[in-house]
Amino acid sequence: MQPKNLLIIMSDEHSPKAMGAAGHPFVRTPNLDALAAAGTRFTAAYTGCPICVPARASLATGRQVHEIGHWDNADAYDGTIPSWHHAVRDRGHRVDAIGKLHFRGLPGDDHGFSAEQVPMYVVEHKGDLLGLIRDETTPTRKGAKKMSAAAGPGESDYTRYDRDIAARAQIWLHEEAPKHTDKPWVLFVSLVTPHFPLVAPPEHYFAYPPEMIPMPKLYGADERPAHPFLRDQVAATPHDSHVKDEATVKRMLAGYFGLVSFMDEQVGKILAALRATGHAADTNVLYFSDHGDSAGARGLWGKSNMYEESVGIPMIFAGPDLPAGQVVGTPASLVDVFPTVLEAVGVTDPAANTATADAMSLFALARGEGTGRAVLSEYHASGSRQGAFMLRDGAWKYVRYVTYPAQLFDLQTDPEELHDRADDPACAEIRAAMEARLAAMLDPAEVDARAKRRQGEILAAHGGAEAVRKRGELPFSPPPGVAPAWS
Repeated sequence: MQPKNLLIIMSDEHSPKAMGAAGHPFVRTPNLDALAAAGTRFTAAYTGCPICVPARASLATGRQVHEIGHWDNADAYDGTIPSWHHAVRDRGHRVDAIGKLHFRGLPGDDHGFSAEQVPMYVVEHKGDLLGLIRDETTPTRKGAKKMSAAAGPGESDYTRYDRDIAARAQIWLHEEAPKHTDKPWVLFVSLVTPHFPLVAPPEHYFAYPPEMIPMPKLYGADERPAHPFLRDQVAATPHDSHVKDEATVKRMLAGYFGLVSFMDEQVGKILAALRATGHAADTNVLYFSDHGDSAGARGLWGKSNMYEESVGIPMIFAGPDLPAGQVVGTPASLVDVFPTVLEAVGVTDPAANTATADAMSLFALARGEGTGRAVLSEYHASGSRQGAFMLRDGAWKYVRYVTYPAQLFDLQTDPEELHDRADDPACAEIRAAMEARLAAMLDPAEVDARAKRRQGEILAAHGGAEAVRKRGELPFSPPPGVAPAWS
């Protein structure tokens, strides 16, 4: 394989199920569907953490959250740990970023990119300090009401931001890419939709009328799983308590699906520019999201849990070096992006690859390698009183908490995770094997305690819990040039 350019397009909060190529019955994603048809789609891809800041730190470093210690949305990546951006740039390649980073962004921070255009950093370089409070005093999020109240047709700061990101990416491909012909380049385009607010441009919002949209699975109050981890999440961020009727649910879903289609439209514009500039023949394209979105399933909205809609991600890899129309079920992870970038542009220096030992190039997975591997995700952020650890191994998915009951799902026979098999005697051997495999990676109690120590230190550095409460909260991070909307 000859080294080639790499275009990475990342979205924010795109459920792996909300895509035509994934079999969704009505969500319109023609550009992503075409990309999947032309390349390889990974059907068991996962984030390192189902919330923005830790997921992006894990993506950058190719390392697991418990290895790097970026636990939550108040402890953002600052460039100290080597990233794939550093590895590629330091070996003479151009590697530019356009759009959301959710890194710390203090003056002097070197994230490893050759250049950053309109980067979104964590607010005030501090992020979400409220999420550091992870015990019985965890505050109830006032902004939860805005999830339902804001949903509808229109434009938001996020749709305007994504239009700018997509425009800048097209300009980069036309004007900047021709300047870098000595070595393959990497362009990282990071969109912010379909992350809430659930305000979608009218042409996309009204493409999903109420009669088209079914109610989410297990939405009824008597259908929802009564797990203590979910109880804690709902107490901290009670999105659904503000949803008064079925019409509101469908309005929210029209907003979410409309944003998915809007995001797909921006992807299409970027890919059209890649073709128009003649780079399609020498550029591989990788698409994924930082995490998913529950979109009402089980009465949950947003991310922060270990169900597939939240912890799973869409992942598509296409280009001259990828098989067309291929579907790969081997588990994949955002940590795999690090070795993938190196292989794509031809960096063979062993010292360049500082990713975790379990990370694998997606090229290798597309070639059929990696059989028998397992991938990990973990959560230590807002609304969780104790850490959650997800292990995907073949058809099985094991979710371990520090003291709460574990969960076990057979995703081959139960892809919608309707039947928890953790206490099924017929699955005792599977559960024991999954527990042993997870234990070989980490000690949940030790990791949980280490995360809370770090979070306590950050909380103390900002004046303690009371001072953090007075600071207020943000329903979502503002894009560059937009003032924070504190509540």
